[in-house]
Amino acid sequence: MAEKRAKLQQQQQETDRKIDWRKQKEQRKELRKKWREEKMVRKLEKAQQQQQQQEKEQLEQDMKQTGNGRQYTLSVALPGSIMDNAQSPELRTYLAGQIARACAIFCVDEIVIFDETGEGSQSVAGTFEGVGKKGQACVQLVRILQYLECPQYLRKSFFPKHPDLQFAGLLNPLDSPHHVRIDEESEYREGVVLDRPTKPGKGSFVNCGMRKEVQIDKQLQAGVRVTVRLHEEKPEQKVRKGTAVSPQHPRTEGGIYWGYRVRLASCLSAVFTECPFKDGYDLSIGTSERGRDLEAVTLPEFRHALVVFGGLKGLEASVDSDQNLDIQEPGILFNHYLNTCPGQGSRTIRTEEAILISLATLKPRIEAAVFKAKES
Repeated sequence: MAEKRAKLQQQQQETDRKIDWRKQKEQRKELRKKWREEKMVRKLEKAQQQQQQQEKEQLEQDMKQTGNGRQYTLSVALPGSIMDNAQSPELRTYLAGQIARACAIFCVDEIVIFDETGEGSQSVAGTFEGVGKKGQACVQLVRILQYLECPQYLRKSFFPKHPDLQFAGLLNPLDSPHHVRIDEESEYREGVVLDRPTKPGKGSFVNCGMRKEVQIDKQLQAGVRVTVRLHEEKPEQKVRKGTAVSPQHPRTEGGIYWGYRVRLASCLSAVFTECPFKDGYDLSIGTSERGRDLEAVTLPEFRHALVVFGGLKGLEASVDSDQNLDIQEPGILFNHYLNTCPGQGSRTIRTEEAILISLATLKPRIEAAVFKAKES
């Protein structure tokens, strides 16, 4: 009996070993399967990381080639005669300040002041009677706009005492990105070239409103305004180093709003014919209560947009006084002739109000057109 029992136990043990071996085989099979799955997952993750890295490098390369800034420009045109609608010299000055503030808020790159009275103003040079007098309204408006755009630390260099600026203390500052404080860090700064001797092969010294002067990479004439891209500061340097760049460089490369430039036009048609851009304005918008409802308009892709505002009597008066134009309806001049404030509760909308209203309503449509251009 004992021998038979031992034989049965031995058989049972062999059976158990066979079962354990099968279990181990199944377990090893599961482990191999799991390992292959993990290996596949790691391979996929690595491929995704490589793809993301390639996309990132491609994006950085594209940004270096095209810049990550804003490529389009926005211009605004209005008649200088709106200054004559103010009742005192102080109010005339403050009105110009309102125009400048509105344009800075909406990142306008160019302000064109045109003459609708037949005075033929073409330059801000010369001697004028002052901001309190009638006449020369275009020149007065241009001078105040230029004064406000200029950074505070440069104004003494470019704006000597003048009757048109006698109430400049009333003006609210634009506080634009290029109006940089003395200790504020900024990649770009506006400066004026100093009349200082330099060593051969070295660039001019520039006052950029910092505690240290900046030495740029070029020799420029003293008294010239220049946009400077600052190099990284090094403690051992007595002066800061920088590179002279185009005034459009902060906008096109850095995406920074860098103020507006002011242009004086002798009439409404000169706003278009004297355009500083090579191919002119490819999107022009006229504003009037007689225009088309803005809600029904989708703006096309563009590079240089122009929004034109009328004076006290609207754009019709500007067309009538322009001897170069033989048309009756102002809308013929523009790609779009729009009413940006339908259902107005006042008989008239002042030009400084129209600028704020129009640019606020046009902004989302401009951004949509720019986004569409990027997508295509």
